[in-house]
Amino acid sequence: MAGKDVDIEWRPFELRPEPQPTLRPDGDYLQQAWARSVYPLAQRLGIEIHLPPVTPQPHTHLAWEGFQFARERGAGTAYNHRVLEAFFRNGLDIGDPAVLSRLAADVGLDPTGFREALDGRQYWEAHQAALREAYGRGLTGVPAFEIGGRLLVGLQPRDRLEAAIAAAA
Repeated sequence: MAGKDVDIEWRPFELRPEPQPTLRPDGDYLQQAWARSVYPLAQRLGIEIHLPPVTPQPHTHLAWEGFQFARERGAGTAYNHRVLEAFFRNGLDIGDPAVLSRLAADVGLDPTGFREALDGRQYWEAHQAALREAYGRGLTGVPAFEIGGRLLVGLQPRDRLEAAIAAAA
């Protein structure tokens, strides 16, 4: 993004929404996927990331409902970065409203108002609408990028993203 006229708009997506079970970090699938793909890529990019030990992995609907709260207050991107960092670097349970409230406070949001919004499910419908839009567009995985009307799903090489940005410009 550096040096490019690019804005990021975060959009909610759940790989395994309730009532589907989430994965266990000690299971073969995640252990193998991270060993084969995630850790080697992170090492090449110089990124610190860890397979979160929270088991089973949390559902993310409350984190995304919190995003709706944060976005309304101009802190959606900061909140998402903090949630991702908390999960993938600090191993925190991002399905726990108390954890999410602390993360909201970390980015300058009112933790009491945030927690009340989560407990009252104030953003449930906004989150459901966002999911319907994502699933309706055929999204099946993350990350996903929409650049100039073109949808790229899954991890993309830098040159493919740069080419899509250039083509859209």
